[in-house]
Amino acid sequence: MSRPVLVTGLGLVSCAGEGIEAHLAALEAGAAPRTDTQTFAPYCVHPAPSIAWDGQIPKRSDQRQMEAWQRLGVYAAGLALDSAGVKDDAALKQALHLVVAAGGGERDYAVDGAILTGLRNAADPGAYLNERLQNDLRPTLFLAQLSNLLAGNIAIVHGVTGASRTFMGEEAAGVDALRIAQARVAAGQIDAILVGGSYSAERPDVLVVHEMGGYLARAPYHPVFERGTRIDAPAGFILGSCAAFLMLESEAHAAARGAQALARLDRVASDRAPRIPGSVAHSLDVLWAQAGLASPDRVLSGASGVAPITAEEQDAIARLAPGADVRALGDVIGHGLEIVAPFGAALAAGLVAAGSAREVAVTTVGHRRGEGVLRLTQA
Repeated sequence: MSRPVLVTGLGLVSCAGEGIEAHLAALEAGAAPRTDTQTFAPYCVHPAPSIAWDGQIPKRSDQRQMEAWQRLGVYAAGLALDSAGVKDDAALKQALHLVVAAGGGERDYAVDGAILTGLRNAADPGAYLNERLQNDLRPTLFLAQLSNLLAGNIAIVHGVTGASRTFMGEEAAGVDALRIAQARVAAGQIDAILVGGSYSAERPDVLVVHEMGGYLARAPYHPVFERGTRIDAPAGFILGSCAAFLMLESEAHAAARGAQALARLDRVASDRAPRIPGSVAHSLDVLWAQAGLASPDRVLSGASGVAPITAEEQDAIARLAPGADVRALGDVIGHGLEIVAPFGAALAAGLVAAGSAREVAVTTVGHRRGEGVLRLTQA
């Protein structure tokens, strides 16, 4: 079976605000996103907005036991359920499936700092590291950071209690979350599913990890496609705190409950090309055809800003979609790793629903692995 898969609900949170209207306004304005250049100098982040958590997470006890990345995700999931008109439909939510793309939670910074300091002078670094990890890390801390806790908290707070699965693995995880969700509805395995994830950029540990890999762009902010092209605009990404969830339904299921279709999500194509010169362009060529893209009038690129793959992606898009309006998602919300593909899909659905686009392509090229292409059209 290959049933049409419709987007019927959207929940978005980022430095641009919350809800699809705020993000469409930010996209069309084209202004630089809100950026914090002081807290983590010399690096900058695109911080989460001020949020009244009670609007989607009414119990303060639930709010307290979640870290920022979980609160963002649970809040965005609630927005998507509201948008789809199912927030108060307990029966539907009990059967609603859930797919989440997320990384891990925060670290014990004191323990990490002590281990890194001691590692410098350890006679046997391997043995020292093993001993410290076994003795210093608290099992309860580790268990509290598992990525599938986001799915668990969505179930607890919103009553979404169908089967759930969680994907980890940076940008590719978001692509695969959408790919599996769309394919299951299209194949007739399920009728409705909530898919998305969340990311908190305001964490010293993730900044350290990505700086060690050489992936971070330093302040000040420069547009994504300018990074690496000038000496004053270094390559790399600027992390953004963000969350995005989409409600996907079969056409028949949406019609039966009188739901408004915002857009149609066609096949999600993914790849894992070797990172050698020309491989990203070739991967996008193949994925473009697999996704069924014809002549999109808008392209939302999840380009990270990392060189040289961002320039290769930009050239490929210009060749594949001549004349299309191309925007980098990072110039609206920053880079959210696992959330890039879901956020791009949600924003594309919003463009289609608003009548601002007929066909939208979303590209996701991971900063070190994984590629994806999505197609959204009018329902």
